[in-house]
Amino acid sequence: MNNVDAINVAEGLVDAETQEQYIAAWQQLIDSGLAWSLQGWFGRRAMQMIEEGHCRPPKQMTPPSPRRG
Repeated sequence: MNNVDAINVAEGLVDAETQEQYIAAWQQLIDSGLAWSLQGWFGRRAMQMIEEGHCRPPKQMTPPSPRRG
């Protein structure tokens, strides 16, 4: 899955055919780093997907910690 397809699935512009495809879209955004550079909700949702065990953190970087305050 490419980044554009992953964004479209994550935003709901394109329906994921399966739960696995939905998770793969988020994993693509996490692995590419886009989850942390797009609108804030992408990063928050990516962190939620990681915390729930659906996705894994990227190997090349540590996800940002949640903002406080």
